[in-house]
Amino acid sequence: MSVARFWRETLRRYNLGASKCPDCETVFFPPRPVCPRCAVHRKSIAKMEPCQLSGHGKVYSYTIVHEAADGFEMQVPYVLAMVQMSEGPMLTGQIVDVEPSQVKEGLEVKASFRKLREEGEGGVIHYGYKFAPASQAPKAP
Repeated sequence: MSVARFWRETLRRYNLGASKCPDCETVFFPPRPVCPRCAVHRKSIAKMEPCQLSGHGKVYSYTIVHEAADGFEMQVPYVLAMVQMSEGPMLTGQIVDVEPSQVKEGLEVKASFRKLREEGEGGVIHYGYKFAPASQAPKAP
């Protein structure tokens, strides 16, 4: 990805920007230009509203990864979960700041942005969302 594109997409990268259908009120992450539920009736074309996810959700399902993908070898074991956000969308993300044995379905979590990787010493730093137990997540100022 070019540096220009990286900065152009910053707003989408560093928050949980979503879209909401004004007709059926379904929230989508990542944002969509058309609601797939209303697309047959074409009610949502050019009417999707941008919105922000709160970051609050519950673990719907999870797995503990013991054989890591390239670049994640130092993190094993780690928890990868499907999180049902309070606004409705389901997100996939890593559960952090808790022992894997403590993660259970229904665990309340809060999204936080963390450094994922960097491209060399002077390169672009990539951030992404992960989830921490809501009781341990830092409080917003």
